[in-house]
Amino acid sequence: MNTSALVDVEDVRTGVDALLRDHLATSRAALGSAYGADALPLLDATDVLLSGGKRLRAAFAYWGWRAHGGNPAAPTPAHHVGAALELFQAAALFHDDVMDNSDTRRGAPTAHLAFAARHRAAGWVGSPEQFGLSAAILLGDLALVASEDLLHHGLRDVPDPTTRRRTRDIFAQMRTEVTVGQYLDMLSQTVPWDDDHAGAERRARHVIRAKSARYSVEHPLTMGTALAGGSPEQIAAIARVGLPLGEAFQLRDDVLGVFGDPAVTGKPAGDDLREGKRTVLVVRAVAAATPAERATIHRDLGRLDLDDAEIDRLRDIIVGTGALASVDGLVDELATKALADLDTLDLDPEARTMIRRLGGAAVARHA
Repeated sequence: MNTSALVDVEDVRTGVDALLRDHLATSRAALGSAYGADALPLLDATDVLLSGGKRLRAAFAYWGWRAHGGNPAAPTPAHHVGAALELFQAAALFHDDVMDNSDTRRGAPTAHLAFAARHRAAGWVGSPEQFGLSAAILLGDLALVASEDLLHHGLRDVPDPTTRRRTRDIFAQMRTEVTVGQYLDMLSQTVPWDDDHAGAERRARHVIRAKSARYSVEHPLTMGTALAGGSPEQIAAIARVGLPLGEAFQLRDDVLGVFGDPAVTGKPAGDDLREGKRTVLVVRAVAAATPAERATIHRDLGRLDLDDAEIDRLRDIIVGTGALASVDGLVDELATKALADLDTLDLDPEARTMIRRLGGAAVARHA
């Protein structure tokens, strides 16, 4: 099965999307009534971003829940958790695109550029660029508030207070980690290069875990486990599966950020190189490069005006140093470990199979 088909099993996508549509419709009515049409473009932009999501995080949460006894005949709480995760991701993407100065997201202009264009077209007073940046920051904040609301609604009918608390605690930890991870990612792009390549890779792995790996796979799985009434031991056990899978997921994303097809990824080719991302892929290339190759990477990484020929030159260095092959090997190593650990756990057999398939799809993806 491909990723889309996997997320459709047991109507996970249908349930999550229905909640997201209901939330947007309710918010549209409330904001339109209270503030008029001027507020509605915020919801339009959120709708655009949400419509392109794969729902992988929602699916990991659902099958973590099913794996530990969640009843598929009463899936609403798990769908609420999934919808909350999708809105949280939307918040992170709105803010991430501002910090990275990204031009496109899922094949469309990023929110800050879309709002700047709106300002410019209307002939409003002030800076269109600043208006766009401010609007995108507020969009991220609004999506974050909405994610909290959906989580609250999903948990209010869960009778066990310990289950509610454990699920909320994981969500709160996730929010903090992603925020810190964003800062660490930003910091890593500003510190001078040195010869401590092991330290640079260690920092890159910290960024992966905090910013993406844990909230992409580990925390959805553990939130689902907690929602099903899982014990601390069960939560810790599924986390040992989720973290390496999440790392493999992000490492694959880093490869796609350099070598992905723009028609599939929805972002310009080599965008991570223009943004100066010091990923494991880039760090390993620097570590294995010749002095001349290293000087090229140091000079060109993070240049927003890199042309296609310069992107190709950096790609050639990454391939020639063996960095691409070694990261591909690390992805396979992490995924193999995670799935081997998955087989040791006492889980619902159907759910175990689905987590395995979702993990494989996340790691082998092309977008």
